[in-house]
Amino acid sequence: MHKVKAILFDMDGVLIDAKEWHYEALNKALLLFGMEINRHDHLVTYDGLPTKKKLEMLSKEKGLPVELHNFINEIKQQYTIEITFAKCKPMFLHEYALSKLKNEGYKIAVCSNSIRDTIVLMMEKSHLSKYIDLILSNQDIKNPKPDPEMYITAMKKLNMISEECLIVEDNDYGVKSALASGGHLLRVQRVFDVNYLNIKNRITDIEAI
Repeated sequence: MHKVKAILFDMDGVLIDAKEWHYEALNKALLLFGMEINRHDHLVTYDGLPTKKKLEMLSKEKGLPVELHNFINEIKQQYTIEITFAKCKPMFLHEYALSKLKNEGYKIAVCSNSIRDTIVLMMEKSHLSKYIDLILSNQDIKNPKPDPEMYITAMKKLNMISEECLIVEDNDYGVKSALASGGHLLRVQRVFDVNYLNIKNRITDIEAI
């Protein structure tokens, strides 16, 4: 029986309540060109995907010119940074959870389909940076979630096997990625579900099997 030794967190909707921020920022950039993603499509189709992938889908489905992708992506990232500076604040329950887990010897990773600069900024603004052993962004891998590459890469970098890792995810793309990597899963609905008790209870359940 393998003990859980590492906890791999998704970021948006898990450690940071930033789903809306990405939605707002991308729409603000798209509106410059008379286009936007409605809320239903965002929740059902686009949520959890990297911006690059969302833009590819918009080109296929709605005729967004491909040559605008880089420009829209850059503007979207600028808007995301502005929103992060305005809204990203520490959450005590996450600081408490990660500090306790770190003290108990667990390795902690953040594995997100966001770009690295966004992850680093959000971790700093939420005061979680000091607890994190590894950050993986969509720039560190070839295939973002729902492909399992990000979690498999994180496990290798932490020198762990999949059975030693608990993955905390919220959306379908992330859940698919987590399960395909062979890791254990804790699925959460919102950032408030990511607390010390829920994580430890899940670890206890895993190790009892």
